Amino acid sequence: MGWIVLAVIVVLIFWAISIYNGLVRLRNAFKNAFAQIDVQLKRRYDLIPNLVETVKGYIKHERETLEAVIKARNAAVSAAQAASANPGNPVAMQQLGAAEGALSGVLGRLFALAEAYPDLKANQNMLALQEELTSTENKVAFARQAFNDSVMEYNTRRESFPDTIFAGMFGFVPAELLQATESTGERKAPQVKF
Repeated sequence: MGWIVLAVIVVLIFWAISIYNGLVRLRNAFKNAFAQIDVQLKRRYDLIPNLVETVKGYIKHERETLEAVIKARNAAVSAAQAASANPGNPVAMQQLGAAEGALSGVLGRLFALAEAYPDLKANQNMLALQEELTSTENKVAFARQAFNDSVMEYNTRRESFPDTIFAGMFGFVPAELLQATESTGERKAPQVKF
């Protein structure tokens, strides 16, 4: 009888260790997924000063737009640093989403403004920077999707029975999804008229 009780205890210990290790693996997976977003965001932030410098020579009368771009970039960098320190933290993810949305908005205004300047539109540096930013935006979107998938898997596992018991005991808190950074207007499908 003593051996049976001992065997049951050993099985329960290994079972608990398995649950704990699974939660750790999933938490590390979503942190790694956020690191991929962070890489792309840093690339985006590095491109923006070059874009502003290219535009500055052409748009001398639009200083407030250029200043808004730099201010939004700096706010987004700060929000990204806070989110990097604790990926999945609800407040940090919401602040990052808001900062990225603001940055996307002012970049959209900058590109719309650039349309009014034919020489700027034809500038090779401007075209190359726009292409790089577009490519980076796509990479951010893919990385955000991978992050959100990892967070969803972690949260599902964390909330499932019996894992939820161990998650609470060992401090596995829910992780927050990173929402789309585009504004509602940017998410609308463009209208094409012939």
